[in-house]
Amino acid sequence: MRRPVLIALAAVAGLVSTSLTAAAASADAPEQIVNGTFTSGHAPWWGTGNITLDSSGGQLCADIPGGTVNPWDVIIGQDNIPLVAGETYSYSFTASATPDKVGKALIQLPVDPWTQFLAANPLMTGTATGYSYTFTAPVSLPNAQVAFQIGGSASPWRLCLDDISLKGGAAPEVYQPDTGPRVRVNQVGYLTKGPKNATVVTEATSALPWQLKNAGGDVVASGDTTPRGVDASSGQNVHSIDFSGYKVAGAGYTLVADGETSRPFDLAGNLYAGLRDDALKMFYTQRSGIAISDALRPGYGRPAGHVGVAPNKGDTSVPCQPGVCDYSLDVSGGWYDAGDHGKYVVNGGISVFQLVNEFERGKWAATAQAFPDGQLNLPESGNGVPDILDEARWQLEFLLKMQVPAGKPLAGMAHHKIHDSEWTGLPLLPNLDDKQRELHPPSTAATLNLAAAAAQAARVYAPYDAAFAARCLAAARTAYAAALAHPAIYASPADGTGGGTYDDVVVSDEFYWAAAELYLTTGESQYQAAVTGSPLHTADVWSSNGFGWQSLAALGRLDLATVPSALPGRAAVRASVVSGAEEYLAAIAAHPYGVPYQPANNSYDWGSNSGIANNLVVLSTAYDITGQDRFADAVTQGADYLFGRNALNMSYVTGYGEVNSHNQHSRWYAHQLNPDLPNPPKGTLAGGPNSSIQDPLAQQKLTGCVGQFCYIDEIDSWSTNELTINWNAPLAWVAAFLAGQGDGASAPASTCKVTYTKHSQWNDGFNTQLTVKNTGATAVNGWTLRWSFLGGQSVDDIWSASATQSGATVSATNLFWNKVIAPGQSVTFGFIGDPASGPNPDPALFTLNGAACS
Repeated sequence: MRRPVLIALAAVAGLVSTSLTAAAASADAPEQIVNGTFTSGHAPWWGTGNITLDSSGGQLCADIPGGTVNPWDVIIGQDNIPLVAGETYSYSFTASATPDKVGKALIQLPVDPWTQFLAANPLMTGTATGYSYTFTAPVSLPNAQVAFQIGGSASPWRLCLDDISLKGGAAPEVYQPDTGPRVRVNQVGYLTKGPKNATVVTEATSALPWQLKNAGGDVVASGDTTPRGVDASSGQNVHSIDFSGYKVAGAGYTLVADGETSRPFDLAGNLYAGLRDDALKMFYTQRSGIAISDALRPGYGRPAGHVGVAPNKGDTSVPCQPGVCDYSLDVSGGWYDAGDHGKYVVNGGISVFQLVNEFERGKWAATAQAFPDGQLNLPESGNGVPDILDEARWQLEFLLKMQVPAGKPLAGMAHHKIHDSEWTGLPLLPNLDDKQRELHPPSTAATLNLAAAAAQAARVYAPYDAAFAARCLAAARTAYAAALAHPAIYASPADGTGGGTYDDVVVSDEFYWAAAELYLTTGESQYQAAVTGSPLHTADVWSSNGFGWQSLAALGRLDLATVPSALPGRAAVRASVVSGAEEYLAAIAAHPYGVPYQPANNSYDWGSNSGIANNLVVLSTAYDITGQDRFADAVTQGADYLFGRNALNMSYVTGYGEVNSHNQHSRWYAHQLNPDLPNPPKGTLAGGPNSSIQDPLAQQKLTGCVGQFCYIDEIDSWSTNELTINWNAPLAWVAAFLAGQGDGASAPASTCKVTYTKHSQWNDGFNTQLTVKNTGATAVNGWTLRWSFLGGQSVDDIWSASATQSGATVSATNLFWNKVIAPGQSVTFGFIGDPASGPNPDPALFTLNGAACS
């Protein structure tokens, strides 16, 4: 959450509508622009010193130089334009560009803070085209400025302007989003044997007939809608449709109700497999400090950003803000947080944690799928480490670099963030950012994020890189101790120049989360005491708005419930997760759009979509704990909202659904501003409705919006439409869960039972026996039993079976003489293991020939 603009902007009213005719100004309204037709030269128009204005042809033309960075590096403008508060103005001009270019048309305050009253981004082509806009002035001003910001192009181009006019007396326009057909569905589709729900917007108050049609137009199912009344989150009168009974896979289905036909969708068992990968692949293109390979991500290749190659100042030796410290740090690498070039520990911590947690879930969740090496097509693919861990490590290495060095004041703490000394404009590739980079003061919240993420990494990476795991654990211990010594150092809410503040004055949740991860990794009593002694350990931590970077107790609770440990009272912790999930089940049942999200006063949060995704994580975990289908069904139903079953009838995930978000706020996925740049990668989640609509574009179009309607897919709407790593992380987590549900059918009953008994344990070894019983009705003829250790444990010597180990995962296979396990019979084998460091709990999941055992 940040203010990714050059300056803090005031509230603006009105509508921007590129290439459309704005509401006509009053016929007798005075013209505010002087010499907008250039019939007598071009005074009083002015240009920056790097262009020459030419009006000899009856229009104003200029050759725009290449090699500039920001839009405001080249400007054509006129000053002293009077504005009257409350007056609605019609602003129009004709423009052409060779080659095609997107420019910025502004009416603004002529001095700092350069408050913008109108901001538009016209795409100008070689054909002279008229552009019209309206805006309502929020203040009276005798000297507003009309400006065309046209810098930021790598190559030179030519611009011509004519017929520039600004008149009052226009009628305010009302923004009406195009919501398409009134039948709202998951545009990606539905699991063949899973729940299938839709919403109909209608004036009817009694049930209506509905029909499900296949791609050929044949009616394959029908029924009646369920009236739900007026939905508070949208202000719409709606009905629900449940067509879960139809279970035939196919593409191009539509729902018909109340004379409307939905957008098409599929019924299939593999709808989310691609999204699982795409949502993770987005992190590679967010990387800082490395060139993004176009061969690996066609269309997204770019030079390395912030490596100290001009014009970058670089992240390889970054000083602190003046007066903060007397050293510089190499903080290169990591992920750019969002649409700007900042990197934030408090946002990076939860993001990398959820990626690693997505991987670690495979150690106890029967429906978890493997995350192999080579899955994500990364530079590191082929190194023997799962790609998801390679990607997460890129961020973890950055987090470790943000720790204050030994011998310095606040040693062991983590700097809160690193970003530019001032805001940059859009678009701007990372390698072209020329601003000074600065380390900001350490904070307790950032330090505990580092402690938690590094502690988790210590156990997960131990089987792949013991030295890196040890480094992570040492950093986590040091950070936690530093936070205990400095428990109330907070990021300043005023520290928002050039980057977001990410201020947080309640850090009890970070302490709980960090203690939980350190306990799970080490098993040590000091961390166990911190966990059980925290008031949050027994509190209701399940916010209806979802957890996030500022509210992290739920992360600690989820891991304590799922990661194997000897925690006293663990059964109650697991029950508390199920209890929290019950709250979200109730929310889904009560919501006409089936959403597990009930913000107070219907006030949607910034990044509401991530809150919804995180609530789906809780529901998924409840399913992992209980195996009850109702929780898995709730996840699939809640995901429907993100993919089109919502008031705006659009998918919030780029590339998924017939109509989807693709203009998210970003400086380098900025196709809307520069046709040479791409849209965000497929699988990128938009922030979603935000009732506070802090940015000027949202204020222009969305003032007075209700709940779900507080969103617009425009690149300048940074408060409703930004992309961030901490929004894609839960999307990837949920997508992996959904991919593991197959076609949505109930999991088959287990046909095996495993008994795992540690007979003895000593400093450098342990002796374990396993018994595998066939509880099914048919013989097992050849078997492989798999399980995963918590951390760096390994099998050293095995008898009555053969074994291989990859990372933490062991595969034990029969010998020739115990190949067959008859119904009701058992086989027994054993091994001597190396306990490595930390606790050595029993594995939580065993699979026999790929099927989970009880």
